[in-house]
Amino acid sequence: MSKASSNDNLSYISQDFGTTRLSSPEPAAVHVSKWQHFVDSFKPAEADHSSSENESLDSLEKAVQKTAKSNLKSSINPVSQAFIALGGCVGSGLLVVSGQALNAGGPAGILIGWAIVSSFLYCVMQALAELSSTFPVSGAFAVYATRFVDPSFGFAAGWNYAMFWVVVLPLELVAASLAIEFWNSSINTVVWVAIFYVLILGLNLFGTAGFAMTELVASILKLIGVVGFDILAIVLICGGGDAGYIGAKYWHNPGAFSHGFKGVISVLVTATYSLAGTELVALTAAESSTNPRIALPSAIKMVFYRIIIFYMFTLTLIAFLVPYNDDRLTASSTAFASPFVIAIQTGGITALPSIFNVVVIISLLSIGNSAVYGFSRTILSLAEQGLAPSIFTYVDRNGRPLVGFLTSAIVGLMAFVAASPKQGEVFAWLVALSALSTLFTWASCTLGHVRFRAAMKRQGRPLSELPYLSKTGVWGSVYATVCLTVILCLQFWVSLFPLGADPDPVVFFKNYLGAVIVGVFYIGHKLYYGICKKKWRFVVPLDTMDIDTGRKETDFDKLQQELLEERAALRAKPWYKRVYHFLF
Repeated sequence: MSKASSNDNLSYISQDFGTTRLSSPEPAAVHVSKWQHFVDSFKPAEADHSSSENESLDSLEKAVQKTAKSNLKSSINPVSQAFIALGGCVGSGLLVVSGQALNAGGPAGILIGWAIVSSFLYCVMQALAELSSTFPVSGAFAVYATRFVDPSFGFAAGWNYAMFWVVVLPLELVAASLAIEFWNSSINTVVWVAIFYVLILGLNLFGTAGFAMTELVASILKLIGVVGFDILAIVLICGGGDAGYIGAKYWHNPGAFSHGFKGVISVLVTATYSLAGTELVALTAAESSTNPRIALPSAIKMVFYRIIIFYMFTLTLIAFLVPYNDDRLTASSTAFASPFVIAIQTGGITALPSIFNVVVIISLLSIGNSAVYGFSRTILSLAEQGLAPSIFTYVDRNGRPLVGFLTSAIVGLMAFVAASPKQGEVFAWLVALSALSTLFTWASCTLGHVRFRAAMKRQGRPLSELPYLSKTGVWGSVYATVCLTVILCLQFWVSLFPLGADPDPVVFFKNYLGAVIVGVFYIGHKLYYGICKKKWRFVVPLDTMDIDTGRKETDFDKLQQELLEERAALRAKPWYKRVYHFLF
C-alpha cells in the first residue's frame, strides 16, 4: 500500500494532467453548541489591523483615528432610529415632572418655557444631523467637542454626559418601582426594583438589536398613550367629564402665571430636563444598518413631531385641565403627581388612571434601557479618545461595550437604597450630579457645529462635500448656544434665590452642582495637559483641524452625483409622495 493511501484520512491523491499531487483535505466542520456560541460572544472582537497607529501623531489626532474605527455592530434599522427620535426618551420629565413645572410657572409659563426650549432644541438636532451624517463615529457629540472645540471641553462634556446616564438608571428603577404603589401594592418596593433591574440588563445583553427593538415597542406604546390622552383631554375640556365644561376657566382663576418671571425661568430648566435624551439618536449613527446620511436626517425630522405632538399640544391641553394650585401636583414625585393622572381622575374616569400609570411605568423603564446604552457608548468613546481608562474600550464579538455595560449594572445597584430611610436624600444628590447635564451636552453639539463650519470655510472646503446641511445653519447653532448660556446663568440666579424661600447653600448645590463638576473637569484636564504634558492650547486651530477622518462619504464627486439623482427621482414622483418625503 502506498504512503498516500495509508494516510487517506489526512491526505488524498489528485490527478492533474498526469501529475500526482499530495493535498491537504478540508478540515471537518466543528459543531458549536448554542451555549458555547453564547459564551464565545463575550470574547473580545477581532482587532482591526487595516491601519497601524502612527506614533508621530499627537494625542488629538490619535483620538480622532480611534473613534473613526469601531467594533460596534451596525444593527439599528431606520424604523427603530425614527421611533427612538420620536418617543425614545419621553418619560418622567413630561409625564410626571411637568406637574411641578405647571405649579411653578402656571399654564402660560409652562407653554412659554417649553416653546423656548423646543425652539433651540430643533437647532441642536439639526446641527447633530449634519455632523452625525458626515461623521458617524463612536461617541458622536462627545467626539465632536474634542476634535472641533477643545480636548478639555470634550473631556468635561463627555464625562458629564456619561455621569448623566449612569445616574439615570438607578433613578428610573426606583421611580418605576414607586409607580407600582399607585395600585396600593403590598409587595416591597425593593422586589420591583430587582425585577426591573434584571429586565433592563437582560434586554441590553441582546446588544444593540435588543436596545433598538425595546425602544421601538416602548415608543409605539407611549405614542398611543399620549395621543389617546389628547383625544380624551379635548372631550373633558368640552364638558365630557364630571367637572363639566372647563374651557379656559383655569387661565382666569387661579390665573395664567404662578410665580411671575422667576416661575417661567424655573420652567425652562424643567423643560430642558424633560427633553433630555433627544440627542441619543445621534449615538446610533455608528451602529446604523443604513447609510447615516439617509437614516439620521430622516430620524431627526421626527424630533419636530415629537415636540408638537408629545409636548406643545399635550401640555396645552394639560394647562386647560389642571389648575396650577392643585395640591396634588406637589404631593409626591410619582404617578400620583402626574398632571395626566390628575386630569383623568378629576374627569371622573375610574379605569383610565391605572391604564395611564402603565404608560408611565413603560416610559420610566424605557429611559432606564436608554441609560445603559447611552453610558456604555459614551464611556467607550471617551476611552477611545484616551479620556477614560483603556479597559472601557473592550467590545465583545456581539458589539457590546462590555465593561461599560458592567459598570452601568454595578452603579444601578444603588437603586436598592429604596429600602433605606435615607433614599430621598441619596437620590436628591444623584439628581444634582446630572441636573444641568443636558445644557452642556447640547452646547457641545452646537459649539462643535459652529467650529466645524468655521474650519470648512478657513480651509476653503465647499459645503457641497457634506451629505446633509443643517436646515437652521450656523446661525441656528449660534442661537441655541446663546440660549443655553442664558439658561445656565438664569439657573444660577434661581438656585441662589429659590422660589418662595431664602438662600440656602444646600438648595444651591442640589440645583447647580452639575455646573460645578463640569467646571472642575474642564479646569483639571486643562491644568494636567498644560503642566504635565506641556501643552497649553485653549481651542483647536481652524487651520489644522481634522475635518476628514471618520467621514462616511469620501468620494465627493460620487456623493454629488448620488444627491442629484435622488433629487431627480424625487421630482419624478407623485406630489403626495413628495409631500410625505418632505414631512418624514
